[in-house]
Amino acid sequence: MAFVCNMLSLSSPPEIAQSLASRLKQRRLRRGWSQAELAERAGLKVPTYVYFERTGRISLERLIKVFEVLGLVAEIERLVTGEDLAGLSLAQLVEPTRQRGRRQRRSA
Repeated sequence: MAFVCNMLSLSSPPEIAQSLASRLKQRRLRRGWSQAELAERAGLKVPTYVYFERTGRISLERLIKVFEVLGLVAEIERLVTGEDLAGLSLAQLVEPTRQRGRRQRRSA
C-alpha cells in the first residue's frame, strides 16, 4: 500500500525499484535504443538488463552504468550530496539560515 501526501508517494522498495526501471525504460525508448543496445553501451549482459526492466532488480554498480549511458549520473550525485533533511520540521526547513561572522562597525 502506498501513502500519498500531495505529490509525494512513499512506496515499498520493490515498487520504487519497478518504477525506476519503468522510467529508465521510457528514457531508453525515447532514444530509440533496444534493450540489447543499452545493455551493450552499459557493458551489461542483455539478460541482466532485460531482467532489470521487468523486475526492477539490479546491482547498484550496474544501475550506475545504466545511469551513465543515459546521461543521468548528475542525478545520482545530486541525490547523494544533497543536504539531509530527515528529522527537520517544516518550520526548520523554511527558517532562514543565520550566518555567523563579524558585523562591520560603523565609524562615528
